[in-house]
Amino acid sequence: MSQSDILLSAKGIDVTYGAKRHLFGPPGVGIKALHSVDIEIRRGETVGIVGESGSGKTTLGRALLRLIDLSTGTIHFDGKDITHMSDTEMRPLRRRMQMIFQDPMASLNPRHTIRRILVEPLLLHGLATDRQAAERRIDAILDRVTLPHACLDRNPHELSGGQRQRIGIARAALLEPDFVLADEIVSGLDVSTQAQVLNLLKELSRDLGLSMAFISHDLSVIRAVCDRVYVMRQGRVVEEGDCERVFAAPAASYTRMLLDAIPLPEIDPKWLGRESLMAEASGA
Repeated sequence: MSQSDILLSAKGIDVTYGAKRHLFGPPGVGIKALHSVDIEIRRGETVGIVGESGSGKTTLGRALLRLIDLSTGTIHFDGKDITHMSDTEMRPLRRRMQMIFQDPMASLNPRHTIRRILVEPLLLHGLATDRQAAERRIDAILDRVTLPHACLDRNPHELSGGQRQRIGIARAALLEPDFVLADEIVSGLDVSTQAQVLNLLKELSRDLGLSMAFISHDLSVIRAVCDRVYVMRQGRVVEEGDCERVFAAPAASYTRMLLDAIPLPEIDPKWLGRESLMAEASGA
């Protein structure tokens, strides 16, 4: 694999919370959330980041997007060192690095209609010349995410959880990103709606050539959508590899513990398609 195949890479990154420097002294000790983490995400690849609550997976995701600062280490995006870029320097890259949040209500302005939520980013980033052009793009993406166009004149609270999550996906896809971080985006949804959302993400990733990092505590979800997986524990990567290899023959005892904790004898790789078909048949 050549360096040109890698879209996003992090080397030796540490993140410490609460270690603020005092005016006349050294920084406080703080709490270290990440310990010398290395991760690579190739172009067009979906990578899983899995671990128990408090393992550091969400901190890692936010660090990759430069939403939080590193204590040490480096992050490169598309060959550029973005480790110490200012907010102004990062602004042109923000469109190319999108995030889909666990709680869509926290990321959708409750006072705005869905139409405004989707139109304004297109105009802000110059991806549409006027509102009419923006709405044509929005009509097309709503068809892709199987949402009725009537939802455009509703506010977020008037939609179901699954519909709000698909709006979050649509908003990210509209900006034509290269990289998408999805953080526990199906954890609050029922199984059938999870399957619909995950199938949608897989289709968009394939059709748009997206690279994606998928954060989850659910190994069956990771296996269903990801090419490779990083297993995290207490802020460290304890295992990394192709999903099939890691699931079939985990090298780390912690990975085996996570697998043993799943309440099924075996992870069923076919559940995604089966549940999605059931949801579509019921009109969910």
